[in-house]
Amino acid sequence: MSAEASIQPSLGDYVRDAKTGMVGIVMDVAMGRYWVRPVGGGREWAACPADLREITQAELLSARVAAANRQRQACGRA
Repeated sequence: MSAEASIQPSLGDYVRDAKTGMVGIVMDVAMGRYWVRPVGGGREWAACPADLREITQAELLSARVAAANRQRQACGRA
């Protein structure tokens, strides 16, 4: 199986949506689609199973740092 092959994640798994490039956590599976919430919170989006990819620890860390930076900027701290 190649690194680009789709996966079947479980609830709570971190994934990358290849279609949007966004990283998030799987919150639900319904009607053949995965509902994914961005790292750091926000509005969930529906993703096709074929578009989901596993992420590395480095990608997860990068997404967490980006979320922390967004939160910091939203609170008025640069």
